[in-house]
Amino acid sequence: MAFASLVLRALVLGAAFLAAGAGWAQTRLLRFPDLHGDRVVFSHGGDLWLAPATGGVAARLTAHPGLELFPKFSPDGKWIAFTGQYDGDEQVYVIPAGGGIPRQLTFYPAVGPLNPWAGSDNQVLGWTPDGKAILFRSMREADGVLGEGALYTIRLEGGPARRLPMTTAGSGAFAPDGSRLAYEPTAGDFSNWKGYEGGRAQGLYLFDLASKAQKRVAESRRTDRDPMWIGTQLYFSSDRDGTLNLYRVDPDTDAVTQLTFHRNGDVRWPSTDHGARIVYELLGGLRIFDTRIGTDQALAIQVPTDGGASRPTWVDAEVQEWGLSPRGERVLLVARGDVFTVPIEHGPVRNLTHSPRAHDKLACWSPDGRTIAFVSDRSGEDQVYQVDQDGSGQAVALTDSLRTHLRSLVWAPDGQRLAVGDKDGRIQVLRVADRKLE
Repeated sequence: MAFASLVLRALVLGAAFLAAGAGWAQTRLLRFPDLHGDRVVFSHGGDLWLAPATGGVAARLTAHPGLELFPKFSPDGKWIAFTGQYDGDEQVYVIPAGGGIPRQLTFYPAVGPLNPWAGSDNQVLGWTPDGKAILFRSMREADGVLGEGALYTIRLEGGPARRLPMTTAGSGAFAPDGSRLAYEPTAGDFSNWKGYEGGRAQGLYLFDLASKAQKRVAESRRTDRDPMWIGTQLYFSSDRDGTLNLYRVDPDTDAVTQLTFHRNGDVRWPSTDHGARIVYELLGGLRIFDTRIGTDQALAIQVPTDGGASRPTWVDAEVQEWGLSPRGERVLLVARGDVFTVPIEHGPVRNLTHSPRAHDKLACWSPDGRTIAFVSDRSGEDQVYQVDQDGSGQAVALTDSLRTHLRSLVWAPDGQRLAVGDKDGRIQVLRVADRKLE
C-alpha cells in the first residue's frame, strides 16, 4: 500500500538531540566502566573507549558493527578483556590496553539473541587476582532457563573454560588472595523493576573455593549486587534505600555502611581498581568514588565523533501502533517515538509531534477525526496531549499532574472525555474541555 512505503521511508529527525549536545564537554551514554591507574575504559555507541581517569577526550579502542561491552582491565593494566559480537554471537575477547587486534578466547555458541532484561551471554566480569585468567558469566549450561547462568574462568592464553562450583550465579568477584569469591546466585542487572523484594531479589554470598562453604552477607530484602573487593572489605550496590547506591560490608562482622546517597538516579555498573577507587555510571555519565577520603567526583569525558549519526537521514521506521481515521482516509502511526499520519492514497506524510527528546505513544483519533490524543514524557512524566490531525498547530497538554506510567488512552464516543489507564490498573476520566481529571 502507498502509506506503508511512505512511512517506512520517513525522515527521522531524532538525531537532532545528539547534535544539540555536540558542544557539551560531557558526552552521555557512557556504560560499563572500569578503572586502572590514570585510565578509565568504557563502552559508548557499542565500541570501547579509553579516557583519562580525571576526565578529558576519549580515544577509540575498537570499531566494529557488533557490540563491544563489559571491558575489564587486567590487574597489571596491560590487557582489557571484554564481551564482543564479532562473528554473530557474544564471546570473550582480549586486547592490549593500548589498542590492538581483538583475540577470541571462548568459542562455545552463545545463547541468544536475548530479551533486554536477560542481558548478554559470555559477560566479562573481571580477572583472577594473579591476572592469568578472565572471570565471566555464561549461560552455556542453563538447561533452557532463559537468563540463568554460571561463572567460568578462561586463561589469558586461551584453552578450555573452567566452571566454578556455584550452581547458578549473576556477577562475581575474587577476593584478593583468590581463596573466596563474592557472588549473587541470581542475575538481574538488566531488569528494570524497582524496589523488588521477591524470590529473585539478588543477594550477596561469600563462597570458599576450598571448603565449598558459603554464607550470606549484608542481607536485605531488596537487591544487593555488583560485588567488588578492596583489600579485606567488600563493596557493592543496593537499592535498600529506594535507589541503587554504593555500600561497604565487612565480611567478618557483617557491618554495612552506605557510601553514596543519590536520589535522582541509580548507581550502575560499578567497578574498582582494587586499590581505593570505584568508577560507576550515573545518569549516562561516569563518576569515581574514592574510598579512602569519601569523595565522589564526576568525570567530564568527551567522545569525539565524525557526526555521521547526527545528520538527518532516511531510515526504515518500525511501526509500534496504528489506527484508521474515522472516515478511513488516513492512517495514524506511532514510530520511533513520534506520531505520524499517512494517506491511504494521496497526500503528504505528517509528523505531528517532532519530539526527538521524548517518547510519544498511545495515539488515538478523536471520534470526529479532527484531533489526535496521545501520551508523551516530554515534561519528564507521562502526560496526555492533544494535537490537530492536519498538522496546523502544536500539541497541547491536557494534563500536567500525573506521576505514573500510562498504559492506555481511549476516547469516549462523544469525544468529550478520555479514559486514562496507568501501570497500577487505575482508570481516570479526563474531561477534554476543562482538562479536569475525574
